Amino acid sequence: MPMKLNVGDVVKLKKKHPCGGYDWEILRIGADFRIKCTTCQRQVWLPRSEVERRITKIVSTTDVSDDNNKSHE
Repeated sequence: MPMKLNVGDVVKLKKKHPCGGYDWEILRIGADFRIKCTTCQRQVWLPRSEVERRITKIVSTTDVSDDNNKSHE
């Protein structure tokens, strides 16, 4: 089952980027992920399986509010 990740989440990966950063912000999710290094702003595309395998922890998450749960008055 895929991990519950959202656009805007910051994750820590196992291997560091050549710039020295470990933290990446998720810019796009789907079969492929677009992630951005928070140190040098470099963006890369990786398959979902590769990203999920490399994640050691979720540093910060963004709350995705579901409009169906809100009461409309």
